[in-house]
Amino acid sequence: LNPIPPELWLLPDFVQLHPSHYWAHTRAAYLPMGYCYGRRLSAEITPLIKKLRQELYIQPFETINWSKARNNIAMVDLYVPHTKLLKLCNYMLNIYEKIPNFLGLREISIQECYELIKLENENTDYLNIGPMAKLLHVLCTYYEEGPNSEAFKLHKERLIDYMWLGSEGMMMCVTNGTQNWDTGLTVLAVIETGLADDPLNYQSMIHALEFLDDTQIKKNPKDSKRCYRDNTLGTWGFSTRDHGYNVSDCSGLGLEAVLNLQNKLSYTPKLVSKERLCQTIDILLTMQNSDGGFASYERIRGSKILEWLNPAELFSNIMIEYNYPECTSSVLNALHTFRKWYPDYRATEIEQITKRAIQYLYNSQDKNGGWYGSWAICFTYATAFVIQCLKNYGETYENSLVVKKGCDFLISKQKEDGGWGESYKSCNTETYIHHENSQVVNTAFALLALMAGKYPNEEPIRRGIQLIVSRQLPTGEWKPESIEGIFGKNAAVCYPSYKFIFTIWALGIYAKIYNNPIIF
Repeated sequence: LNPIPPELWLLPDFVQLHPSHYWAHTRAAYLPMGYCYGRRLSAEITPLIKKLRQELYIQPFETINWSKARNNIAMVDLYVPHTKLLKLCNYMLNIYEKIPNFLGLREISIQECYELIKLENENTDYLNIGPMAKLLHVLCTYYEEGPNSEAFKLHKERLIDYMWLGSEGMMMCVTNGTQNWDTGLTVLAVIETGLADDPLNYQSMIHALEFLDDTQIKKNPKDSKRCYRDNTLGTWGFSTRDHGYNVSDCSGLGLEAVLNLQNKLSYTPKLVSKERLCQTIDILLTMQNSDGGFASYERIRGSKILEWLNPAELFSNIMIEYNYPECTSSVLNALHTFRKWYPDYRATEIEQITKRAIQYLYNSQDKNGGWYGSWAICFTYATAFVIQCLKNYGETYENSLVVKKGCDFLISKQKEDGGWGESYKSCNTETYIHHENSQVVNTAFALLALMAGKYPNEEPIRRGIQLIVSRQLPTGEWKPESIEGIFGKNAAVCYPSYKFIFTIWALGIYAKIYNNPIIF
């Protein structure tokens, strides 16, 4: 194992190497990893451990030269090779590790790490930001406070949030859920398609509003500056309120969904006050980066040079925050919707931020006309978000070269059967790569973009709709197909709800635009 020095937490905050400049997930993982490394945590060697060593290693465990094995990486796992700078840093850190507790910094830094670990536990209600950080925090808490401590007991109670029992046995999810995100998308789909006007769906929409009301984050992190967190009051996260992390597109989507639920539907109560809606706006307006875009959890804090020190091997672009067309589009949608109902609140600032964000979307368009997606697969996903967003600002195929290029790009990728199918390899290569088969989710993404952009030819849209309808089962479901999501350019993630949300959305919008035609 190459060194993971906890001493980095003792650096002055302005130094780029300080973990406060990292992307939130990387920072949250480095914290307990630094503690474990600094403490040299190890378990008692049991017969089970000995058997596992025999099973896992191709030579006797005792004969392995671990110093030489530090950089042994299977080629199939080596998506991001170590840079020369990282190799140099690791070499120097290995020399540092031979100095016994230099100036007492090791113990000081370990204590600093654990103080931050305790704050992270409290601020996430012992969920932590993700499953890897969660397990490491459990380990640190067990070692530092013991198995009978209140903190360890609270950690054990939240392990179930990540667990999932599937056909292959007990699994651990990449997050504690997608509750807020899926709810927001479903609400928009049901309202925009007109399904919310069906009395059969009234109660579902009221429950969705109650859920979004409940899951809005009602406080800022404890000692936020101390633990390098931004304010979260009034925001929404990806999953639940307990998780405690604001995500820009989730807050944008949550705000847009609540505004539509409370203002477009006559039968819903006004659960979320103007004050709380304005709190969301206040946070979103602080999140824009210098080039007009919006990142995920926070503004960009670190230099791209930090990517030269990416030790993960499997994932790319994880050391710092980046701007994302999807996040920027979600925030713009929220600002647009908010101004409909509250036109006077911070109007000048919203106008300025909107102009800069739209310019970012223009600038981030790929030369081929699409937008690269970082949170689902891939160009079809991001292009759908952007064109749907630009529709709100009056841009269509006829009056916007940007939208025209985006629609033409999608049309050029349509398959012979009328659908769209995009491989996760698009995310790896940053180039559109066809999946061998059309996918209903990619098809729905593309159709929503084309209809939002007012593409003038119905025929390719109709063919895509026919593909989606032909895949629907007698039960009303769609079968799971290829994987839908991504992060770090190389980690694929299942979004089981997408095959329902986006297909229904696309079918409903098509029915409204084209007067519910017979398509076969």
